[in-house]
Amino acid sequence: PARLTGNTDGREMMTAYEHILLDIEDGVAVITMNRPEVLNAMNRKLCTELHDAVLRMSSDDNVGCIVVPGAGAKAFSAGGDIHEQRSDDAKYSQDELDAMNAARGPWSYEISACAKPIIGMMNGLAYGGAAVLSSSLDFRIGCENTKFRFLAAAYGRINSSWTLPNQVGWPMAKELLFSARVVEAEEALRIGLLNHLVPRGELRAKTMEIARMIASNDRDAVKGLKQLLLQGHGEDLRVQYDNEVHFTKNVLRGAKAEDAFPEFIARKGRVV
Repeated sequence: PARLTGNTDGREMMTAYEHILLDIEDGVAVITMNRPEVLNAMNRKLCTELHDAVLRMSSDDNVGCIVVPGAGAKAFSAGGDIHEQRSDDAKYSQDELDAMNAARGPWSYEISACAKPIIGMMNGLAYGGAAVLSSSLDFRIGCENTKFRFLAAAYGRINSSWTLPNQVGWPMAKELLFSARVVEAEEALRIGLLNHLVPRGELRAKTMEIARMIASNDRDAVKGLKQLLLQGHGEDLRVQYDNEVHFTKNVLRGAKAEDAFPEFIARKGRVV
């Protein structure tokens, strides 16, 4: 889908997308991750496009709320694109990879800190990087196919330290991050990872019902509430984010894709 070119913080915006779909309905922007053939795995381009669309919709006066689902029947997203990571590890030096990541900027923080509410429409599994993304959104609505897995500790990396505790509290966040276990839909509802759990056939209707309610309210009031909630939740969100970035860059670097995902590579990407 194409749209008008705009500008945010001096950065030129894209005019067309390859890996996301963008629609606006009744004041709600629906930004769909659209790589269903690989369970919406989040490669660099999808992440860049998602970031771009969120920034654009955040500054669009016709939009009062943003919804993020994944395409297809199986997954919100299977997480980071391991095949791309593996290729990058072979192709680029660590300094080059650091430069590429720096050029992207704090995209995940900027999605989380978007001025407008963002709802995750959790239509399936959200593993690894997708669990990070979902926990950085304002809240999530799921169905019987929804499940989460915060996988970083299982493959020698660190993430979600600045997102998950804000959703489920310290003790539960510690359990999920330290164990890297699967969180099924019913448990996700109980611990606060989901605000609502509905049958799959009702997921879009329920999500859009709440999103329309938000979009119909005074836009400045809603944005003000979100700003105050973020500022008042312990340390500033950016401080939490920067702490994690510093740790993963200077204290414990993430494992290379070849070392981090041997089982995935061995089964050629099939989800079990």
